[in-house]
Amino acid sequence: MSPNNSVDGNLTAYSYARHEVDVLTTGVGMVATAAWSSRALGRERYDLALNVGVCGSFDPALPPGTVVHVVTDRVAELGAEDGEQFLTVDELGLGGGETEPQASGVTINSEPPALAVLAALPAVTGITVNTASGHEPSIAALVERFDPQVESMEGAGFMQACLIHRVPFAQVRAVSNMVERRNREAWQMSLAIRAACNTALDILDEA
Repeated sequence: MSPNNSVDGNLTAYSYARHEVDVLTTGVGMVATAAWSSRALGRERYDLALNVGVCGSFDPALPPGTVVHVVTDRVAELGAEDGEQFLTVDELGLGGGETEPQASGVTINSEPPALAVLAALPAVTGITVNTASGHEPSIAALVERFDPQVESMEGAGFMQACLIHRVPFAQVRAVSNMVERRNREAWQMSLAIRAACNTALDILDEA
């Protein structure tokens, strides 16, 4: 892709094939992602929004380098503690809202873009966290509570922004590591970034 110009600090316009593509760098975390994505989506009408990034995998069938389409996501810490018990927003009576479908604190991409590249990717369930998991007891609790396949720090924020602005979207991520005690030697970040970028280009080629 060839850059046209910097539109607004962390938003850069590119030309790719027959497409005009704005690339937004949101920074780390769900809050920054939700805020910057919503700002961009509120200023311009887009035919498609893609969240391209990396993730950790809870699922042995999804090793590093695997590219996935996250169709269901949730903020894992969103809820309340009651002693040793964790209460979800649904159990607190706070689920749902104006931007359905997000009942029970779950954000769902019920109408993803009808693209063969996306359809060929594993459709997975994710969680979005503020603190990347790296402690065996907390990992076990997350698996028992939500049975997620992947984990990111941004996904649910992006999906919520797209639902609010009614923009077709897809969260596409490549696995960089298994979710385990922090072990940077086992990370395969270059492999994951390359796989994610190649898939994003394949999507643009088809769209």
